[in-house]
Amino acid sequence: MVQKAFDEIVRELDRIDADAFVHVGDRFDDLLRYFTDFSGPDRDYAFVFVAGRAILCAPRLFGEQARREFGGDDVRTSEHQTGATAPARAIETIREFADAERILVPSHISHRTATALEQHLELVTTDADFGRSRKTPDERAALAEVQEVAQRGMARSESILAETTIRDECLHWKGKLLTTERLRREVNAVLARHGVQDARNTVIGAGPSCADLHFTGEDEIHSGETILLDISPRGSRGYYGDVTRTFVVGDIGEWERATYDAVQDAQDAALETLDSGAGIRAETVHRSVSETLQNHGFEVGDVSVGMYHGTGHGVGRSLHESPSLSSDERLEVGNVVTVEPGVYDPERGGVRIEDLVVVTESGYENLTDYPRRIRPSPSR
Repeated sequence: MVQKAFDEIVRELDRIDADAFVHVGDRFDDLLRYFTDFSGPDRDYAFVFVAGRAILCAPRLFGEQARREFGGDDVRTSEHQTGATAPARAIETIREFADAERILVPSHISHRTATALEQHLELVTTDADFGRSRKTPDERAALAEVQEVAQRGMARSESILAETTIRDECLHWKGKLLTTERLRREVNAVLARHGVQDARNTVIGAGPSCADLHFTGEDEIHSGETILLDISPRGSRGYYGDVTRTFVVGDIGEWERATYDAVQDAQDAALETLDSGAGIRAETVHRSVSETLQNHGFEVGDVSVGMYHGTGHGVGRSLHESPSLSSDERLEVGNVVTVEPGVYDPERGGVRIEDLVVVTESGYENLTDYPRRIRPSPSR
């Protein structure tokens, strides 16, 4: 369990002047996973923090799993409680430990849950981060572990691309047409062998489909066009990795080479800005990328050709979380962020290069050590 989460709950309760904290959700709720380390089930359960105690109200069939994974004070199952629903069991737990009336809940709690709780308690909502953006050394280790597996997936895809032959301008591998879906399956097989879920986040585009930032369809891969691979798997503890590289097989055209060089320079500029360490405003990183790309002749912002996304985002138990590198907040020690400039032309293709880094007091630590090169190599 991330003890800092409990400490942050106490601080937020004091700030709001509330008596207890409640969150209700399922295994797809990343904030609930952050509080509990509990990885199941896909139906509602409750987390309660009251009178200094962290309590998980788990479904009966998941009691043993909850006791293994939860690092709080107690696990209650339906065998020990009379409440028929997760909100009812949360209320029952609160009443057991305190005469509480004013309850703090996350702002994204479901309407159904809020309605059930409001029948008995006064609710106050919060958008607090609860320390999620400041990763502990243990969390950083978990992220680094998944990132290494993501890079193994990237190495597999690059090796395949290096082994391809060109027939009728299309890439073939082992005698068959190589499509983005076939390449995706090879990447995902590597992730699975290392106990990591692809989480349907293996994005592979070729040529024009590179300009679709979340392309998971099937496309032929042609000689001379950009091939963009964005691999963002999730590890067994719920933390994500995130790495992107772009390759070209065959003759490299003028646009592809110029775009790759611009994006690589933009990432260098972002990392140089991050070298100042904690305390800088996140938006300065995005600004350095924008200026570099504009110096190369590419537009940035609300454009149809150029860079039309932010430079980076936080990564943790959510693939996209705070801080955004386009925000005005100051970066803090322990922030884990992507650095991913890109340039896209829906008629030609796209280039993106992405590393995952940890902000430190005096700079950053790069969790990505994968080479940056436009022509695929059979070895990492």
